[in-house]
Amino acid sequence: MPARMKFICDTERCIDCMGCVTACKNEHETPWGVNRRRVVTIRDGEPGEASISVACMHCTDAPCMAVCPVDCFYHTADGVVLHSKELCIGCGYCLLACPFGAPQFPETGLFSHRGKMDKCTFCAGGPAQDGSVEEFRTYGRNRLAEGKLPSCAEQCGTKALLGGDANVIADIYRHRVETRGYGPELWGWSIAYDPGARGKLGVRGDGPRTNQVPGASQNVPGKLPT
Repeated sequence: MPARMKFICDTERCIDCMGCVTACKNEHETPWGVNRRRVVTIRDGEPGEASISVACMHCTDAPCMAVCPVDCFYHTADGVVLHSKELCIGCGYCLLACPFGAPQFPETGLFSHRGKMDKCTFCAGGPAQDGSVEEFRTYGRNRLAEGKLPSCAEQCGTKALLGGDANVIADIYRHRVETRGYGPELWGWSIAYDPGARGKLGVRGDGPRTNQVPGASQNVPGKLPT
């Protein structure tokens, strides 16, 4: 069965460094004013502040695809949502339909005056021939054809942004949530980059975390960090 490529951003790890934004911009050499990825901070300067890296989420049932009047969107075998700029008329319906604000336009105005829509391609290029100069100029670099993951996820310094097979990255995130707050032995370089070095859990769920300081927030049922 083909992989279903997805992104997950761990808000507990994202530090709003904009490394993913810079990596994407540098990799694809997108025009001025077009940012395929951006970092959004909520509750800025308040308790509970969190940042999340946002781009096209490559939805299985993509709303942009449903509203496009010229059917320029399509799914690849890996589940990546791409589009043809030759068919795009710049109507902007996809931007109105997308809950993530992924579609970008190089100009302002109505219909064709705003230019062809641009968005995150999961570093999978476009309908042009893989690895061709035309593909790079129109859609950016095709890293998936080179056997690589998206540049934004590879460059994330804290590994907050995960990109790849949905089942694989979901398992990584699930393990993080289960082990979060269970003590310093579960953190560090070996935990982030070596799955085999991850520690074992003595307690799961809402039970007290015996390897933590009594009374710490991690030991209060119902207030466990996620």
